[in-house]
Amino acid sequence: MKNLTLVIPAKYEKDSLPIVLKEIEKYELNKIVVIPPYDIETKEAIKNFDCEIVNQQGEGFGSALIEGINKVQTKYLCIFNADGSFDPKYLKNMVDLLDTKYDFVFNSRYAVGGGSDDDTFITFIGNKFFTALCKILFSLNISDVLFTYVMGKSDAFKKLVLQNKDFTFCIELPVKAKICEFNSISFPSHERSRISGKKKVNEFKDGFLILISIIKMFINK
Repeated sequence: MKNLTLVIPAKYEKDSLPIVLKEIEKYELNKIVVIPPYDIETKEAIKNFDCEIVNQQGEGFGSALIEGINKVQTKYLCIFNADGSFDPKYLKNMVDLLDTKYDFVFNSRYAVGGGSDDDTFITFIGNKFFTALCKILFSLNISDVLFTYVMGKSDAFKKLVLQNKDFTFCIELPVKAKICEFNSISFPSHERSRISGKKKVNEFKDGFLILISIIKMFINK
């Protein structure tokens, strides 16, 4: 998988990220880790790992991903969490799908064979609601629009001109991929428990922002 780069946003992940990087050492791929300049502890924790560290210029989850995506030079890239919730065992199958006819592979916790050890009742209901809403408004054919375990062709990612700096990035990505008529597929994936056990998403605040983002994209499409 030399043609694959993992883009890993990492903010205050000094305990989790070394474990994640250790797990993926057996895979022959590239790793870009985007860390805020003030998070010295996370940088120190991974200084002996083979990865490119990017000092995040903006603020927010989406900002970290956009900055990382713009640094990728390989054919494919994959968004990969620093908290241990994404299982790397799916990477090879995702690359194989991109090698056939797809531009994006969206992992899904709700496709047959998928699942989650991290979902709460509130996040489950929220994900189902937003997925259904996006199917109605944008005719999306994926089954888990808020799950950011996504792999795609690097040039396709860059053509989307992603702009959302916060967690609404997760909804901007699949919607813009659909609007731009890229070929996408859902792939069943099991989400693991976070190593730290702590969510960084505010379920109600971020859910409201996601709803507003969906409405804006529908009006402007």
